Amino acid sequence: MPEAPNVAIVIVTYKRQELLSVLLDSLVTLTMPPAHVVIVDNEASAETEKLAGGLSAQLKSTAVHYVPMETNTGGAGGFSKGVDTAYRLGAEWIWLMDDDVKVFPQSMEKLAPWLLEGVANDTRVMQVSRLNFDGSSFYWQYNFRIGLGIPNPISPPAFQAKETSREINTMCFEGGLVHRSIVQKIGLPDDRFFIYSDDAAYGYLASKHTHLILINETLMQRTRPLDNLRIGRIRRLNTTSDMTRYYIMRNRGYLARYFQLFGDYKPVLFGLGTALTMTKETIRLVLAKDRRVGLKALTNGLRDARALRTDKNWLPVAELV
Repeated sequence: MPEAPNVAIVIVTYKRQELLSVLLDSLVTLTMPPAHVVIVDNEASAETEKLAGGLSAQLKSTAVHYVPMETNTGGAGGFSKGVDTAYRLGAEWIWLMDDDVKVFPQSMEKLAPWLLEGVANDTRVMQVSRLNFDGSSFYWQYNFRIGLGIPNPISPPAFQAKETSREINTMCFEGGLVHRSIVQKIGLPDDRFFIYSDDAAYGYLASKHTHLILINETLMQRTRPLDNLRIGRIRRLNTTSDMTRYYIMRNRGYLARYFQLFGDYKPVLFGLGTALTMTKETIRLVLAKDRRVGLKALTNGLRDARALRTDKNWLPVAELV
């Protein structure tokens, strides 16, 4: 068995104790336990705190930290708090997870060699491969088109023969890993996103300081069924909420500001990306029940994104000291 790296698993949860319990049960089966598990609870629920206590009783060699939030800070705020907690606990690697996934018994054991070589190889951000809830391969758009500000929808999905990893330029907080040296350099995830694109922005910032890779190891599975439209053999377009629709469009304002920091913001090209995003989300409204409300959420997001792009008081997240 490889040497165990110093890993903190960070989980963000909100009112989904049934799904969270599946994830926590899967952590108990790990043949190589993490050093820490940080559970950030955006609900501050006694039920979730009880689940954290039960995990602590079962994982004798792992420190379990329950972190209740005073208000719901969304996924972005939860991961910001979780990364901060793990960093201050001294974790070398931070493995980020939503509450609607599970890991496999040998996931940490298979991950360990990658982490032990990550600093030497300057691959200090990694993404693991995943399965959908139905056991099929999960397709993730790992190539982010910076100019357009959107994921590349035609990124080749399958690894080639003998391809052990693939260089990427974005992150997903559903299974992403980041080394503490990167956290120190780029700061915490930006909690102002609330939900959506916070991980893409964080991966973009990390890509300025290290190589990001997607590893050919399937170590997680989604556990929450989602209604979706199948697009081709692998790709799917999932349903979403009106709240998410709003943040999809609004947070393009934050993305634009981060791109401006490095001279990567091209107004015309980014505007085209915004139009493509709006088109995609309008198509996704086909699956929605109240399409008028959904369209209003999108247009409100567009309006607020414009205000963000011109906000003279906006500042990026600061580096950690």
